[in-house]
Amino acid sequence: MRSPRRLLLAVVAGVLVIAAAGWAVGTRLRSPADEAALRKPPEPSLVTAPVELTRLVSTVVVSGTLEYGSPVPVMLAGVVGGADPLQRATRAPRPGRIKEGAVIMEVNGRPVIALAGTVPMHRTITPGAEGADVRQLQKALRRLGHQIPVTGVFDQATVAAVTRFYARKGYQAQQPTLEARQQLGTLRKAVRTARETLATEQKALDEGRDVLPLKIKARNARTDLKIAEKALREAEAEELTPEDEAKLDAAEAAVRDAEEKLAEARRELDQARRETAPPATPGATPAPKPTADVGLLELKVAGAEAALDAARRALVRTREEIGTAREKRLETLRKAVRDGREALAAAEQALRQARRLSPERLKVADAKTDLAEANALLAEFRRTYGTAIPPGELVFLPKLPARLQTSRVRAGETVDKAVATVTSSSFAVPGSVDATESRLLKEGLKAVIETDSGKTFPATLTAVGEKARPADAESGGKGAKDGGEAQPGSEPVLITPSSMKGLKSLSGTTVTARVTVGATDGEVLVVPVAAVITAADGRPRVQVEVAPDRTKEVEVRTGLTADGKVQVTGPLKAGDRVVVGDA
Repeated sequence: MRSPRRLLLAVVAGVLVIAAAGWAVGTRLRSPADEAALRKPPEPSLVTAPVELTRLVSTVVVSGTLEYGSPVPVMLAGVVGGADPLQRATRAPRPGRIKEGAVIMEVNGRPVIALAGTVPMHRTITPGAEGADVRQLQKALRRLGHQIPVTGVFDQATVAAVTRFYARKGYQAQQPTLEARQQLGTLRKAVRTARETLATEQKALDEGRDVLPLKIKARNARTDLKIAEKALREAEAEELTPEDEAKLDAAEAAVRDAEEKLAEARRELDQARRETAPPATPGATPAPKPTADVGLLELKVAGAEAALDAARRALVRTREEIGTAREKRLETLRKAVRDGREALAAAEQALRQARRLSPERLKVADAKTDLAEANALLAEFRRTYGTAIPPGELVFLPKLPARLQTSRVRAGETVDKAVATVTSSSFAVPGSVDATESRLLKEGLKAVIETDSGKTFPATLTAVGEKARPADAESGGKGAKDGGEAQPGSEPVLITPSSMKGLKSLSGTTVTARVTVGATDGEVLVVPVAAVITAADGRPRVQVEVAPDRTKEVEVRTGLTADGKVQVTGPLKAGDRVVVGDA
């Protein structure tokens, strides 16, 4: 049985519930008069806004994604590792920083190396190749520490540098393929065969019945000429023959003997004359008479002088005869040399004529032509034979170091498209703006990048229009809103942060960039753009509230517009209220 107290509480609660329900229903019920009053429009009044004193900054807003800039697709210019048509990635590209000389991937176990340059690989660089691509390669090797001249020719010095460079990377520079080695062997064999054929045909020509006698005659004439030339050289070198020396010695001995006899005769004559001379003083005893007759001695002296003169003339005659005989002998030998040369020329001419008329001559000529052609083919092949660089083993990128952003091929896949995307190592925000706004933009304008969390980073507008279009054509290009292509009527732009600090963790996030296109030097008076009206005379005016529901028009000069506000100059002050519309 319930207590009286509980019963009382239940009754009170029920009364309260009924009263609340009645009040709620009563508030929702209105009389017709109340409904008409509620639908009556409010009294018209002025809509005003205050005149503000602030610094006005005009910006163009760009939405985009923060990502590494300047994307470039990496495509191989040809085969890697010789002539194997099946190109399979054995080591895929790995995202990250790459520097000059780095191996970015492997194909068939061979390296793909990144170098800085603007000339793309377009051929296999073989020994002797020359051009702008070779000069670019030499400059890259020099930057990597290989001191070679930049000649633009893939010479032995460059080949040696390439060999050392590959060895440092743990690879062997590309050597001639099996097919190339087999071709070299075939060309060498062709030269040997052509040389043997020419020797056989030449022997058949020389041993023919109409050629062999003339060949022997020419050989004998050549031998006779050599003998005659040797005899002439020896005669010219020899002044006197043994016979001439004997004759000259005999003539000189006769002169010496005559001189001795003349001297003896003169001595005897002088002695005899001294003996017959009178004494020098008077009274002296005269000398005894000489035993010989002075006259006979004088005759003897005269005879000795005549004999000496004859001997001297004989010596002169002997010398002249020797000289004359030597000249005759030399002339005879010279004539023999001339005759030998004439005989040799006649024999060789007869031999040449016989060879030209011989049926074997045509075979010899054909064999010579075949040998020359074989040698030319071998020399041409050797010029490009040796260490080479296949077109796919070098990738020239505009700027290094760079960042390998994405890999487009996995290990084991065939390489038939772009293998990776390389970007610069700095961030950028690609985006697009309306074509009318793009006219306000120019490279170098300051900007601010703002994240969803409100963080801001200073930046610069680095490209507008075509310069801002990415090179990655395969992906359709980025740089537009939401990562897509620029919409019709818009222009691509590229904004680059001033610093990388604090941005690495934000890579790939959507950000807003504000490019400053104009700003006032300081605080200026501004009003809403809707407050400025143009009068009939074309001058801008604003309506200033001077009292409730009372205004006056004030002429102003307008300036910079930004964020729905415009700079004004005129008889205004901060705090004045201007009309922006009627209500």
